[in-house]
Amino acid sequence: MTEPQTITIDHVRALLDAGPGATIGLIGGRVEVIAADRRDADDYRGALEVITRDDLQDRIGEDPDDSVLAEQADHLSMAARTLGG
Repeated sequence: MTEPQTITIDHVRALLDAGPGATIGLIGGRVEVIAADRRDADDYRGALEVITRDDLQDRIGEDPDDSVLAEQADHLSMAARTLGG
């Protein structure tokens, strides 16, 4: 089991698969991949944005391997802890 604010390689993959405008956010201490059309929904009001899909792709390119995804998950987890969601 992971800490609530730990971003895993599965979160990073899900963000890349979620489509344009998606984001990884923290809501109530949980990590969530939020699709673009859900970002303004009541369920996600107050979510802290960790990274958008576009920003992630800018960092890692179009076809990253698992080691790159794991590295980004670690970096994003540190950022999430700093945000304190």
